Amino acid sequence: MKLMELPNFFIGIDIVEVDRINKLILRSGEMFKNRIFTSLEQKYCDSKSSPSIHFAGRFAAKESIIKAVKSSGYKNPIPFKDIEILPSNTGVPIVDLHFKLEYECKVSISHTKSYATASALYIQK
Repeated sequence: MKLMELPNFFIGIDIVEVDRINKLILRSGEMFKNRIFTSLEQKYCDSKSSPSIHFAGRFAAKESIIKAVKSSGYKNPIPFKDIEILPSNTGVPIVDLHFKLEYECKVSISHTKSYATASALYIQK
C-alpha cells in the first residue's frame, strides 16, 4: 500500500482576553488600532455591536498566523498590519498576507464575551 504524500503545514494558536484589548483601545484609541489593524479591518470591527470582541478575535488570529509562519522557519519580522483578515461573503475569515510567501494561510476565529481564540494553518501550496 502506498501512503498519500501530505503537504507541509504548520500550526499556530492564540487566545486573548477581550477586556485586555478593550482597555488598549480605550487607553490609546486610534493609535493601537492603527498600529495593529488595517483600515478595512477597523471598519469591519467597528461596524459590530461589540467591536472589542471582533478586534480581539483578529488580534488572536494575527498572533496565531505569526506563530504558524515562524514555526516554518521564516525569520523576517512580520508586522501585524501585514496580515489582513476580512470576512468572505459567508463570514468565513479570509487571510491576506501583505508579504511574499510560498504557502497559503487559513484561520479559524472563535470568541465569547470574555475570550477570543484563533487557530491558523500555514499550508504548502
